[in-house]
Amino acid sequence: MNIKGREIKTAYFIGVKGVGMTMLAQFLVESGVRVSGSDNPENFMTTKVLQREGIKILSPFAVKNIPVKVDLIVYSSAFNVENNVELKQLLTTGQKKRDSLILIYAEALGAVFSQYDGLAVCGSHGKTTTSAWLGYVLYKGGLSPNVLVGAPVPQFKGSTLKGRSRYFVAETDEYQNKLQYFFPQGVLLNNIDYDHPDFFKTEKDYIQVFAAFVEKVPTTGWLIFNADDKVALRLSKKCPGEIISYALHNQVADYVASDLSIKNGRQYFSVFEKGQDLGRWSILLSGEQNVYNALAVIAAAKKLGMNFFDIKKAVLSFLGTERRLQLLGKYRGALVIDDYAHHPTEIKVTLEGVRKMYATRNIITVFHPHTFTRTKALLGDFSQSFKDTNELILLDIYGSAREKQGGVSSLDLFKKIKKYAPNLATKYIPTLELVTEYLKEKVDKNDLVLLMGAGDVFRVGASLMKK
Repeated sequence: MNIKGREIKTAYFIGVKGVGMTMLAQFLVESGVRVSGSDNPENFMTTKVLQREGIKILSPFAVKNIPVKVDLIVYSSAFNVENNVELKQLLTTGQKKRDSLILIYAEALGAVFSQYDGLAVCGSHGKTTTSAWLGYVLYKGGLSPNVLVGAPVPQFKGSTLKGRSRYFVAETDEYQNKLQYFFPQGVLLNNIDYDHPDFFKTEKDYIQVFAAFVEKVPTTGWLIFNADDKVALRLSKKCPGEIISYALHNQVADYVASDLSIKNGRQYFSVFEKGQDLGRWSILLSGEQNVYNALAVIAAAKKLGMNFFDIKKAVLSFLGTERRLQLLGKYRGALVIDDYAHHPTEIKVTLEGVRKMYATRNIITVFHPHTFTRTKALLGDFSQSFKDTNELILLDIYGSAREKQGGVSSLDLFKKIKKYAPNLATKYIPTLELVTEYLKEKVDKNDLVLLMGAGDVFRVGASLMKK
């Protein structure tokens, strides 16, 4: 594989267990590159994917881990010279002594992506599901796409697909302006909802990253966007290429879904393309947000030449990704579901969907707030996001590797929630272990346990499944 004019036969990943790092490492392995990496010794959701691909993982971080000769070194943005001994060696004195190409993760992914007809899935919410769904539909349609997704996809047996075509579907992240490294042919823009306040100090700064990305679409390219999102609608006017819209409420959009219903574990809805009735469609994923995601996939697949009959079959057969409303199993008859939602909007729409899909269940939500900066900046929004749960359990905040603790606590969120929803049964239980013990005694066959957060709240589900 060629990256930035260099022939890459070997690669080393610092922070290889990160979700994005894992998907890129897996893709390089499937492209014939020998990959190894380092990370902390804890077992992550990505560990099994790395092991299956034969990627050697060295723990803990140490200078001696770094191969003497390696063509490419990729490092996670979670680490820097202050918190990682390997990066300190490489980016201070070590770089001068080696001929390796050293890239931060987003730049490495962007360099691979931009060699293809890149199809970038971006937006605040729904990127993982939409990119996996589009990749799966194109694969089932015989287009043989390359696909990189920010979560394991059961139907991919990992988080990537190595295809034979010029198409490259990738989940692209706006955090730290990673979009600057990507030069897409097509863009799917789901929505824009202020997030990552540790990096984007204002909403204007956040929106500008998407605006610049839309402006990079070539005149021969295209943008597919959610016309119900006012910011996305405004930014679409900046796109130099073709624009294609979808919506549930904006009736002038190119693709419109209406008459949503739920029956026997499926969602049903009618689809119209520029006023033409395409009939009733169904999907296995719950929540209105997944109808939006399905519309984006339908529009993109049609743009790439698939017929509606094949699109309809593939859209229905998609099973979703790990950590996105993933059914882990049952504990004492209670359903245990894991979800990555960590932003107030995601929490609200996910709970609305779960409530509709499982109307007779008593929903117990275990929420693991993710990062101190997000919790502090969006505290008021978080406090009003849990109306569709019967019971709420708050864990201590999961801080990222990039931030210092402090400024806000889960007790602050607890107090705020009690102010806005005094009748909601809310508990503060600080640790995963204590939550697990509580649930073991509490749940019965009428319950649904919903684990929510971008940290490691999924470990609660893993513990329950062992019992």
